Amino acid sequence: MEFVPLEQIDPMYFDRPYYLEPQKQGAKAYALLREALKKSGQVGIAKVVIKTRQHLAAIKPGSSALVLELMHFSEELIKPDSLSIPGAVDLGSKELDMAAELIDRMTGQWDPEKYTDDYRHALLDLIQKKIELGGKTPAGAPPSARAATKVVDLVSVLQDSLKQAGREKSAGHRRVKRTPAHKKTLKKAA
Repeated sequence: MEFVPLEQIDPMYFDRPYYLEPQKQGAKAYALLREALKKSGQVGIAKVVIKTRQHLAAIKPGSSALVLELMHFSEELIKPDSLSIPGAVDLGSKELDMAAELIDRMTGQWDPEKYTDDYRHALLDLIQKKIELGGKTPAGAPPSARAATKVVDLVSVLQDSLKQAGREKSAGHRRVKRTPAHKKTLKKAA
Protein backbone atom coordinates (compact mmCIF):
# COMPACT_ATOMS: atom_id res chain seq x y z
CA MET A 1 0.00 0.00 0.00
CA GLU A 2 2.82 2.41 0.92
CA PHE A 3 6.29 2.77 2.40
CA VAL A 4 6.87 4.46 5.76
CA PRO A 5 9.93 5.09 7.97
CA LEU A 6 10.35 2.19 10.41
CA GLU A 7 11.10 4.53 13.33
CA GLN A 8 7.61 6.08 12.99
CA ILE A 9 5.90 2.79 13.89
CA ASP A 10 5.31 2.16 17.59
CA PRO A 11 6.58 -1.38 18.43
CA MET A 12 3.19 -2.07 20.06
CA TYR A 13 1.76 -2.51 16.56
CA PHE A 14 4.03 -5.45 15.68
CA ASP A 15 2.72 -8.93 16.39
CA ARG A 16 4.27 -11.93 14.63
CA PRO A 17 7.18 -12.18 12.15
CA TYR A 18 7.44 -14.53 9.17
CA TYR A 19 10.38 -14.96 6.79
CA LEU A 20 9.57 -14.39 3.16
CA GLU A 21 11.22 -16.61 0.57
CA PRO A 22 11.19 -15.80 -3.16
CA GLN A 23 10.26 -18.16 -5.92
CA LYS A 24 13.21 -19.04 -8.18
CA GLN A 25 12.35 -16.48 -10.83
CA GLY A 26 11.88 -13.76 -8.20
CA ALA A 27 15.33 -13.90 -6.56
CA LYS A 28 16.63 -10.69 -8.17
CA ALA A 29 13.47 -8.68 -7.39
CA TYR A 30 13.57 -10.03 -3.80
CA ALA A 31 17.19 -8.96 -3.32
CA LEU A 32 16.49 -5.58 -4.92
CA LEU A 33 13.55 -4.87 -2.57
CA ARG A 34 15.53 -6.04 0.48
CA GLU A 35 18.52 -3.80 -0.31
CA ALA A 36 16.36 -0.80 -1.27
CA LEU A 37 14.44 -1.06 2.03
CA LYS A 38 17.71 -1.30 3.99
CA LYS A 39 19.13 1.74 2.21
CA SER A 40 15.99 3.86 2.64
CA GLY A 41 15.17 2.92 6.25
CA GLN A 42 11.59 2.33 5.10
CA VAL A 43 9.23 -0.61 5.49
CA GLY A 44 6.44 -1.64 3.16
CA ILE A 45 2.92 -1.59 4.61
CA ALA A 46 0.48 -4.13 3.19
CA LYS A 47 -2.72 -5.97 3.93
CA VAL A 48 -2.56 -9.76 3.71
CA VAL A 49 -5.12 -12.51 4.20
CA ILE A 50 -4.05 -15.58 6.18
CA LYS A 51 -6.69 -18.30 6.35
CA THR A 52 -9.86 -16.21 6.49
CA ARG A 53 -8.60 -13.14 8.34
CA GLN A 54 -7.17 -9.91 6.96
CA HIS A 55 -4.04 -8.57 8.66
CA LEU A 56 -2.05 -5.39 8.48
CA ALA A 57 1.60 -6.22 7.81
CA ALA A 58 5.01 -4.62 7.47
CA ILE A 59 7.63 -5.92 5.07
CA LYS A 60 10.98 -5.30 6.75
CA PRO A 61 14.52 -6.01 5.60
CA GLY A 62 16.37 -8.49 7.78
CA SER A 63 20.08 -9.19 7.57
CA SER A 64 19.60 -11.62 4.68
CA ALA A 65 15.85 -12.13 4.38
CA LEU A 66 12.73 -10.06 4.01
CA VAL A 67 10.47 -10.35 7.03
CA LEU A 68 6.70 -9.96 6.86
CA GLU A 69 5.59 -8.92 10.32
CA LEU A 70 1.89 -9.09 11.08
CA MET A 71 0.65 -5.98 12.81
CA HIS A 72 -2.29 -4.93 14.93
CA PHE A 73 -4.81 -2.54 13.44
CA SER A 74 -5.09 0.68 15.44
CA GLU A 75 -8.57 -0.22 16.74
CA GLU A 76 -7.20 -3.49 18.19
CA LEU A 77 -4.90 -1.67 20.62
CA ILE A 78 -6.07 -0.22 23.91
CA LYS A 79 -5.25 3.45 24.30
CA PRO A 80 -3.09 4.09 27.41
CA ASP A 81 -5.25 7.06 28.43
CA SER A 82 -8.15 4.62 29.01
CA LEU A 83 -6.15 2.88 31.77
CA SER A 84 -5.65 3.90 35.39
CA ILE A 85 -1.95 4.71 35.10
CA PRO A 86 -0.40 6.88 37.82
CA GLY A 87 0.79 10.29 36.72
CA ALA A 88 3.60 12.20 38.42
CA VAL A 89 4.36 10.62 41.80
CA ASP A 90 6.61 12.07 44.48
CA LEU A 91 9.45 9.55 44.66
CA GLY A 92 12.13 9.60 47.33
CA SER A 93 15.72 9.85 46.13
CA LYS A 94 16.69 6.76 48.18
CA GLU A 95 14.00 4.67 46.47
CA LEU A 96 15.01 5.93 43.04
CA ASP A 97 18.72 5.29 43.72
CA MET A 98 18.00 1.75 44.93
CA ALA A 99 15.80 1.04 41.93
CA ALA A 100 18.56 2.30 39.61
CA GLU A 101 21.11 0.12 41.44
CA LEU A 102 18.84 -2.91 41.05
CA ILE A 103 18.59 -2.25 37.32
CA ASP A 104 22.39 -1.87 37.09
CA ARG A 105 22.97 -5.18 38.90
CA MET A 106 20.49 -7.02 36.71
CA THR A 107 21.75 -5.52 33.43
CA GLY A 108 23.28 -7.95 30.96
CA GLN A 109 23.79 -8.49 27.25
CA TRP A 110 20.82 -9.57 25.12
CA ASP A 111 21.09 -13.30 24.50
CA PRO A 112 17.77 -14.81 23.40
CA GLU A 113 19.14 -18.34 23.97
CA LYS A 114 19.18 -17.89 27.76
CA TYR A 115 15.41 -17.38 27.92
CA THR A 116 13.46 -20.59 27.66
CA ASP A 117 9.81 -21.55 27.89
CA ASP A 118 9.89 -23.33 31.26
CA TYR A 119 6.22 -24.25 31.08
CA ARG A 120 6.65 -25.94 27.70
CA HIS A 121 9.73 -27.86 28.84
CA ALA A 122 7.97 -29.03 32.01
CA LEU A 123 4.96 -30.10 29.94
CA LEU A 124 7.21 -32.05 27.53
CA ASP A 125 8.92 -33.73 30.51
CA LEU A 126 5.53 -34.67 31.95
CA ILE A 127 4.38 -36.08 28.60
CA GLN A 128 7.61 -38.09 28.27
CA LYS A 129 7.22 -39.48 31.81
CA LYS A 130 3.60 -40.38 31.09
CA ILE A 131 4.69 -42.23 27.91
CA GLU A 132 7.35 -44.10 29.91
CA LEU A 133 4.74 -45.06 32.54
CA GLY A 134 2.37 -46.45 29.91
CA GLY A 135 -0.12 -43.59 30.06
CA LYS A 136 -0.27 -43.25 33.84
CA THR A 137 0.16 -39.80 35.32
CA PRO A 138 3.39 -39.50 37.33
CA ALA A 139 2.95 -38.86 41.03
CA GLY A 140 4.18 -35.49 42.18
CA ALA A 141 3.49 -32.78 44.66
CA PRO A 142 1.27 -29.97 43.41
CA PRO A 143 3.03 -26.61 43.14
CA SER A 144 2.76 -24.55 46.28
CA ALA A 145 0.69 -21.40 46.02
CA ARG A 146 2.34 -18.15 47.01
CA ALA A 147 0.77 -16.38 49.92
CA ALA A 148 -0.67 -12.98 49.09
CA THR A 149 1.40 -10.13 50.46
CA LYS A 150 0.77 -6.46 50.89
CA VAL A 151 3.76 -4.30 49.96
CA VAL A 152 4.03 -1.49 52.46
CA ASP A 153 7.71 -0.57 52.59
CA LEU A 154 9.05 -0.14 49.06
CA VAL A 155 12.61 0.45 50.32
CA SER A 156 12.79 -2.94 52.09
CA VAL A 157 11.39 -4.68 49.02
CA LEU A 158 14.04 -2.99 46.85
CA GLN A 159 16.77 -3.99 49.32
CA ASP A 160 15.62 -7.63 49.20
CA SER A 161 15.60 -7.50 45.40
CA LEU A 162 19.13 -6.05 45.36
CA LYS A 163 20.38 -8.87 47.62
CA GLN A 164 18.70 -11.49 45.42
CA ALA A 165 20.08 -9.91 42.23
CA GLY A 166 23.57 -9.94 43.72
CA ARG A 167 23.30 -13.65 44.60
CA GLU A 168 22.00 -14.58 41.15
CA LYS A 169 24.65 -12.53 39.35
CA SER A 170 27.46 -14.14 41.35
CA ALA A 171 26.06 -17.67 40.95
CA GLY A 172 25.45 -17.22 37.20
CA HIS A 173 22.24 -18.04 35.41
CA ARG A 174 21.19 -21.67 35.34
CA ARG A 175 20.06 -22.80 31.92
CA VAL A 176 17.59 -25.54 31.23
CA LYS A 177 19.35 -28.34 29.43
CA ARG A 178 17.45 -30.04 26.64
CA THR A 179 17.47 -33.79 26.87
CA PRO A 180 17.22 -36.29 24.01
CA ALA A 181 13.64 -36.92 25.18
CA HIS A 182 12.81 -33.27 24.43
CA LYS A 183 14.22 -33.61 20.92
CA LYS A 184 12.25 -36.81 20.23
CA THR A 185 9.03 -35.24 21.41
CA LEU A 186 9.67 -32.07 19.42
CA LYS A 187 10.32 -34.04 16.23
CA LYS A 188 7.13 -36.05 16.71
CA ALA A 189 5.11 -32.90 17.27
CA ALA A 190 6.54 -31.24 14.15
